[in-house]
Amino acid sequence: MRRRDYEGPDDLRLMQDLVQRTWSPRSRLHIGDVAWERSVNFGRRGDTWRTALWEDDGQVVAWGWAELPDHLLLVVDPVRPEAAAEVIAWYRALVPEGACSVLEEETHLVSALEAAGFHPDDEAPFFTHHDMSLSDLRTPVVPDGFTLRHVRPDEVEKRAAGHRAAWSDLAPSKVTDEDFAAVMSTWPYRPELDWIVEAPNGEFAASALIWLDEVHGVGLVEPVGCAPEYRRRGLGQAVNLAALHALRDAGGTDARVCPRGDDGYPSARALYQSIGFKPGARTRLYVA
Repeated sequence: MRRRDYEGPDDLRLMQDLVQRTWSPRSRLHIGDVAWERSVNFGRRGDTWRTALWEDDGQVVAWGWAELPDHLLLVVDPVRPEAAAEVIAWYRALVPEGACSVLEEETHLVSALEAAGFHPDDEAPFFTHHDMSLSDLRTPVVPDGFTLRHVRPDEVEKRAAGHRAAWSDLAPSKVTDEDFAAVMSTWPYRPELDWIVEAPNGEFAASALIWLDEVHGVGLVEPVGCAPEYRRRGLGQAVNLAALHALRDAGGTDARVCPRGDDGYPSARALYQSIGFKPGARTRLYVA
């Protein structure tokens, strides 16, 4: 087994290939998680993250993504659990004291973290996987004057502005037009699965982006947002339902979303459950 550093977009596809090849309902990450997190951070300085891949016989069997100064994201093929120890050792060489969030059902990762001296932080915020079948979807409804539609490829700037408006409550969003251009050019992005509510003045009031894994038929909803001045009008529910209908039309059979599961931020969880998502496994933060 050989480790090497991340070299660019071709390696992103290899990382996603590992996620897709090993995916199950008990997996922490979906190919859309990796696509979104890498592309939306397109302009981030290289010294604030490190990524490495572990290969054996020409196949990626594990990867680690260290978001410095203190968080590790990792994926390890469950049939190669010994690779988890190598990823964690690489991370500890970068950050002696750090943290790693895994799904509680990823026992091969939990065991490796505990063996390396990590312990669960039961007071930390966590996320809960929510899943739903697309067999029975309600019809989305928006107020008069508002329009539901998918994004066009030439609307990068408006799409980025809509995202910033929805995600700047506590501090200004750092997502630039260039970052969102990277999102919209990253596999498996599809404009027909990127839905918005257009306000009467032309602003993008709410949005929901879905990433479809065609192999498994599962679409990940990530991210969803609504600008503060347009909230409490049902736009978040409507844009999600419209995107889910588009997901079903594209061949998807199921959808997943991963909102906060603790009581520190309950509104997103309530929105998704009102649409029909059902809670399942949760993440757990391990710290060293």
